[in-house]
Formats: sequence, structure tokens, C-alpha cells
Amino acid sequence: MGGHVTGAAGALADELPAWVTLLRAPNPGPMTLDGTNTWVLRAPGEEYGVVVDPGPADEEHLAAIAAHGPVGFVLITHGHPDHTEGAARLSELLGGAHVLAADPAHTIGGAPLTPDAALDAGLAIRLLPTPGHTADSVCFLVEHGDERVVLTGDTILGRGTTVVAHPDGHLGDYLSSLELLSTYRGIPALPGHGPALADCGAAAEFYLAHRRARLDQVRAAVAEGATTAPEVVAKVYADVDRSLWWAAEWSVRAQLEYLGVEQP
Repeated sequence: MGGHVTGAAGALADELPAWVTLLRAPNPGPMTLDGTNTWVLRAPGEEYGVVVDPGPADEEHLAAIAAHGPVGFVLITHGHPDHTEGAARLSELLGGAHVLAADPAHTIGGAPLTPDAALDAGLAIRLLPTPGHTADSVCFLVEHGDERVVLTGDTILGRGTTVVAHPDGHLGDYLSSLELLSTYRGIPALPGHGPALADCGAAAEFYLAHRRARLDQVRAAVAEGATTAPEVVAKVYADVDRSLWWAAEWSVRAQLEYLGVEQP
């Protein structure tokens, strides 16, 4: 779910591992950019692949994913509908493949993912707890041989910045998650929306700098007399299309909470 900055968060990935396939859902929009990215991973020579984020309940998109079967399991980065709405139907199309998520509400057929989860499908898959965009947001570090990628969901996007979806999302958690991701230098980031990025760590540092600059702007707006989230949005996001102010208000409420500013 996108935010204000419209450019890429870093250099685009020139090339991805041969075991990575992108299937983009036909749901473009201001908050979904070009559409939700569904990633299909299959290690060389492996019969079963892995799907990350089925996307919306679009039959054509889900059929395209199923055509890349067989699939061992489906992974969810977080519970927003543009990533999960098609999960149950995709599980059916894949013959009952388990859908694994941190939130039990989005888990089908298996146990919810835990912070120490490590999965093997010919690929070594490790869960990285990255709450902040939402409480249940996770990323996945995937390794095969000397190749690695980080699937970042909406924690890092390929273009623009993400919304901290207050009150489910939490800015303090989000900053900590970005600091964690900043340690994955030189590893491509496969985001939930937008193009793949060459360097997850560099993108996380870009996001951290953006968030800190935004916090300074919010502090200044409060010092100038803004007392509510809509008033802060009007000052800080004055150059953003008003049709997106509702999303900016989510992030501003998270920023005010982080700064200890009481809100009505």
C-alpha cells in the first residue's frame, strides 16, 4: 500500500534468480501501484514451487498462478485484502495447498507462522518478523546456493513509500523493522507492489531517512499549532493529491502516537 514518495526506493534489480517468477495481479491503483505482485519460487529441478501473496480474488490471475503448479505451500506477507483475498480460492485450485501466514485468520490448512519459522522447498526460506505496516507483516529471506532474495510485502515497496496503517500498524515497530532490513545489503528486494529493487538494505535506509524527515515535519506542524491528524496532513501533505489524504492520515496518526502527542 503506497505512500507519498513516487520514485523508486533504490536502484532497480537488473536481473533476478532464474527460480523467481513474477505474476502481477490486474488491480492497479493509487495504493497498489501497478498491481499486487504474486511471486512464484521454484528451485531448479524441484517439482513443487512456493507462492508468495496470492493477491485479489481475480479468477484469471489465480488461474495463471495455478498454471505454475504444483505448489507445496502459499505464503502471506500480511493480511491486507489485496494480498490475501484470493488465497482460499487459490488453495482450492492447487488441490488444497496450505496457506501459511503469521495471522491465524489468514492461515489455511497449516499452523500460523512463528518468528523462528524455517521452511524448505528446495529453497531455504526464513521468516523475518517485520511488523509496522501492519501488526502481522513479515518478510521472507529465501536462499538457493549463493543466490538470495528478500520478499518484503508492503514493508518496502518497489516505488514510493508505504503507509503505516494505524492503529494496526505502529511506527516504532516499523522503524525497527526497517533497521533489521537495512542489514540485508546487496540482496534484491521483491516487493508486494512495484519493481524489484537491487539492494534491500539500501532501500531500507532510504525509507528510514524518509520516515525521520517526515517525523521532523510532523513535529514542526505540531509546534506551529496543528492539534489533530487532519490538521497535520493539511500542512505536511499539502502537495499530495487530496484523494490520498485519508491514507496519509493513517501514517500521521501513527507518527503522532510515536511522538507522544495526544489525539482526540
